[in-house]
Amino acid sequence: MVVALVLIFIFVYAAIALEHPLQVSKSASALFGAGLLWTVYAFSTGDHERLGHELRETLATTAGITFFLLGAMTIVEVIDAHDGFALITSRIRTKRLTALLWLVAGVTFVLSAILDNLTTTIVMVTLMRKLLDRGDGRLLFASVIVIAANAGGAWSPMGDVTTTMLWIGGQVSALGIIEALLLASVVNLLVPLAIVSIGLRGKPFEAARAGLEASDVPAFERNLMLALGLGVLVAVPAFKQITHLPPFMGVLFGLGILWCVGEILHRGKPPEARHKLTLAHALSRIDLSSLLFFVGILLAVATLEHAKILEALAGWLDRAVGRQDVIVLLLGLLSAIVDNVPLVAASMGMYPLSQYPTDSFLWKFMAYCAGTGGSILIIGSAAGVAAMGIEKIQFIWYMRRIAWLAALGYFAGAAVYVVQFRLMH
Repeated sequence: MVVALVLIFIFVYAAIALEHPLQVSKSASALFGAGLLWTVYAFSTGDHERLGHELRETLATTAGITFFLLGAMTIVEVIDAHDGFALITSRIRTKRLTALLWLVAGVTFVLSAILDNLTTTIVMVTLMRKLLDRGDGRLLFASVIVIAANAGGAWSPMGDVTTTMLWIGGQVSALGIIEALLLASVVNLLVPLAIVSIGLRGKPFEAARAGLEASDVPAFERNLMLALGLGVLVAVPAFKQITHLPPFMGVLFGLGILWCVGEILHRGKPPEARHKLTLAHALSRIDLSSLLFFVGILLAVATLEHAKILEALAGWLDRAVGRQDVIVLLLGLLSAIVDNVPLVAASMGMYPLSQYPTDSFLWKFMAYCAGTGGSILIIGSAAGVAAMGIEKIQFIWYMRRIAWLAALGYFAGAAVYVVQFRLMH
């Protein structure tokens, strides 16, 4: 059974990677793979009660992330429909691509620590669509945004799902993770950013025409929807901390607020002018196929988790390698292929707090590696999957052009953390 599940997952993964040569949608491959994996897993286990419990647990996790993604993407679309991003794009005065790249990367890095890497990626990639014409240049910017978002999320207790898991589980403290990983995360971003900048040196920046067109939406409505939309996204982490409800509830609550405000704001307008500003219209612009791809990937990876394949892999690494730093580094690389959430969850079960207390080397290094290792492949992180869906980034293109840059940043940041830890201890 284990061999069958692994082979099916590899086959599905290859189909996703070769989406364009095969001319088969990655969403179709992911959903087919998820269905096949769960079918094989169901036939192999005789405990149907346990199977039902695991499926419900997986469905709850998958639905929570999907609803969060749906809500965040819809809020961004509402802001975009009101030309709210024009307030930001109109203030970008630089004429050089390198300056724009550093500005975008810096904003993404800081914003992802305040919001989270997924929401920040959605906002920043949408913003780049308003600034740059379609082409390799825009794909390059989207890829740097993914790296910056994952790097920014790694050092914040609320910036990445895995870091939040370790924080809530008591493996790391909020102040401890910030002090330990801020420098490593900065280096993780600076290395690929510097290399990309060399290639863009001297190239002028000309804003896309769509980003400079005069808007027919009143300035008050533009500013209100921008402030309210971004305010809702920023408030989600606080909502989670205060209510202890999952983040998707905060996003859906905020979406309801935004919807009500929009209905009141536009109720006196003629139907033609009102329709394109409604939240219902924004929902129609969401790329549902990308959401289904996300659902398929999460369901597929969950079978490997429930079948204890990921836990067995972590145990084998512990026996075969022995060194903690090398094991965690390998787990980070593995998170570029397999979702980092079950990997971290399996590791939390393997290493008890009694043996590895709060803020020990293991947990902080795991937060860094699991948070940034996913940048090496486009489907290795939620931020990458979101950017892939919005910008239609090809898996092979990212692997050829970006993977090595992200890997250099990953290893450079890891080296900085190890050296920093040894100097302080």
